[in-house]
Amino acid sequence: MRLFLLLSCLSVVLLAGTCNPDSPTTAAAAATSPQMKQLERTWLHAQEEDQGDIKVYRPNTYNFPPARGRTGFQFERNGLFTQYDIAPTDGLEGRRGQWKAEGSTKIVISLDDKRDPDYTLEIVSLDKDVLKVRRLE
Repeated sequence: MRLFLLLSCLSVVLLAGTCNPDSPTTAAAAATSPQMKQLERTWLHAQEEDQGDIKVYRPNTYNFPPARGRTGFQFERNGLFTQYDIAPTDGLEGRRGQWKAEGSTKIVISLDDKRDPDYTLEIVSLDKDVLKVRRLE
C-alpha cells in the first residue's frame, strides 16, 4: 500500500512539472514546433509591405523590388541567429547571436556583441513565403 501511495504522489509531482508553461520541456517543444521550423532560413525586410508596427519579411530568394538596402535575419535550427544590418559601406553586416522560442508566437533574440539590448519578436503570421512580426521591447 505504501508503495502505491509513493508512486501516486511521484506521478502527481511529475505531471505537475510538465504543466508549467515556462518549463524547459515546453520551451524545447515550442522551438521544434512546425511553425518555428518554418523560421529556419534567411529573411529580408520587405519594408514596402509593412503595416503600422507590423514588419513584413520575405525569404532571401524572393524577387524584391529595387531598394537601397534590406535588413534581415537568419534563424538556424540550433538556436543560432544572425541579424543583418546595413553596413557603413551600404552592404550587409552580420551580427551573431541566439534565438529562443517563448511559447508558440514569441522569439527572444540575444546578440553576442551586446551593442543593443535583447528583444522579443511576436509572430503575427508565418508561412513559407512571408513572415510578419511585431517587435516588443
